[in-house]
Amino acid sequence: MDIILIPGFWLDASSWDDITPALEKAGHRTHPLTLPGMESADADRSGIGLRDHIDYVVGEVDKLDGPVVLVGHSGGGAVAHAVADARPDRIARVVYVDSAPLGPGGVINDELPVVDGEIPLPDWNVFEDEDLVDLTPELRDAFRARAVPTPKGVAFDKQVLSDDRRFDVPVTVICCEFSSAMVRAWVEQDIPFAKELAAVKDTAYIDLPTGHWPQLTKPAELADAIVSAVGKA
Repeated sequence: MDIILIPGFWLDASSWDDITPALEKAGHRTHPLTLPGMESADADRSGIGLRDHIDYVVGEVDKLDGPVVLVGHSGGGAVAHAVADARPDRIARVVYVDSAPLGPGGVINDELPVVDGEIPLPDWNVFEDEDLVDLTPELRDAFRARAVPTPKGVAFDKQVLSDDRRFDVPVTVICCEFSSAMVRAWVEQDIPFAKELAAVKDTAYIDLPTGHWPQLTKPAELADAIVSAVGKA
């Protein structure tokens, strides 16, 4: 199976380096992505929005033959969901890593601090305590050293979806900050954040207790969870 790995904010393809070996050992072909504007701290991010990231991933799907699995971490989950909307007949499964499908009109996060039209990795006190579980001082330093500012438009632009067949695409939610029991409760209570997830016809959950960046804090466990979600080739 071809697995496209979509990083969240401030990260590039290298953020999946500790994950891909286990997926390849399980017989899959991995395609970790660096999204437009995320090539380096000096890259031109002006004018890049959420649709640019979505279109880029759609283009990567179109380069491949056969079914594709999308793995989206954090904000990358919103991108993955929009790609499933654009290519519902090509996507075998979407795996959300501490993320969830973002519905029409939603934004990924328009509360992050913007500096000169882009969003650098903020101070740690901007994040909730749940985000930072297991993110040691050493991991924080390494994360900040590699972090690339995210284009403002990616975080602030509204999600645009058009094909209800996206709800036919099976999904797996890897629950890190919040347990699967909590997420299921949100779905059952019809909380607005969970409405899009509630409409998906085939949903599975995997618990991986840690903070918001399991590829940094628990990479081996995250790799195992993705293999469990996708299966072995």
